[in-house]
Amino acid sequence: MTHAMPISERYTTIVAGAGPAGVLAAYHAAVKGPVLLVEAMSLPRYKSCGGMLHHHTLRTLSEYGQLPEELVLSPRTVRFRYHDWDRRVLKPTNLEFLNVDRARFDEWLTTLLPHNVEIVGNCSLRDVRQDSRGVTVTLRRDGKDIEVSCENLIGADGGRSQVRRALGVASTSTYVTLQDFVKLEGPIEPYFDCIYMRDIGDEYAYSYVVPKGDVAIVGSVYYPRTKRPWEKQDMTLDILRSALPQLGTSVSREAAAALYLRGRADVVPGRGRVLLAGEAGGFMSPSSGEGISYAVNSGRLAGLAVAQSDSTQALAAYTALTTDIRANLFRKMRWLPVMESAIGKVVAGFVPTPIVSRVTQGL
Repeated sequence: MTHAMPISERYTTIVAGAGPAGVLAAYHAAVKGPVLLVEAMSLPRYKSCGGMLHHHTLRTLSEYGQLPEELVLSPRTVRFRYHDWDRRVLKPTNLEFLNVDRARFDEWLTTLLPHNVEIVGNCSLRDVRQDSRGVTVTLRRDGKDIEVSCENLIGADGGRSQVRRALGVASTSTYVTLQDFVKLEGPIEPYFDCIYMRDIGDEYAYSYVVPKGDVAIVGSVYYPRTKRPWEKQDMTLDILRSALPQLGTSVSREAAAALYLRGRADVVPGRGRVLLAGEAGGFMSPSSGEGISYAVNSGRLAGLAVAQSDSTQALAAYTALTTDIRANLFRKMRWLPVMESAIGKVVAGFVPTPIVSRVTQGL
């Protein structure tokens, strides 16, 4: 239930962030007792995202009920396609995504929450203190600071997580993703095109194009130290339009920051009585930037750990439950230097399409 302010001074669990990780953490933690779910943005929230759900996400979500059809956009599904733009190499894969409206998807997730989860929007987390009795959280709502306490705090507040910073976790760089929503002047193929170009700049990673009804998302990833990413995005759009005249004028542009995961220390399950889920904990693909499946899975496990453990042992339980996820992330990190190198991108163009398809299943 949504409230303007927290109605209690103490909760069993407080969750920061009302995205997929936070909502599923709150859903399961509610078994143990009252939950306060706070979101820094207004509700229903909106996050810049490609809005694609692959089979890992759909499998996890299947236990919560049927995904409403009104969340799905046209084309209903898109397949991942590797595109070396300069060498005109196209490699379609079997990796398929359900194409959804991300804002509506997040809003639908909140409808799953039980009655003892209290949701407060426009409420930012300012400080976290923990001791043997629990966790005290300072929140800000309408310019006023409010102190509330809990047995466990779950930080699911994204790449610039205030909870992560409050724990004193070593700083992790962030990269910028810029997305333009462009009008479609004609149909484009039903692919999630991952496009590599060589003339944008050293810190440019890749671009992507996803059809979304009568518009398409044209996004690009710019790694740390990129200078003037907005200008580079304009350049990228001009190049893409030269070969895809269906890409019309830009309706809007948005930016988002994501963790630049490069080492084991970037993935942090939490500290003390505080658990970190989703991107706040470093749970997202370092190779593709895909985050929804990791958010759904890690949020679910954080909530289960809190529900099934003593408050002092929740982190240990969560750390054990996420062993396989962290091993998966560390494995991807080992491949990153090869994947991101100029040689690696050239070699990828010569790899047979079935092998590219099989490799992308794990991205």
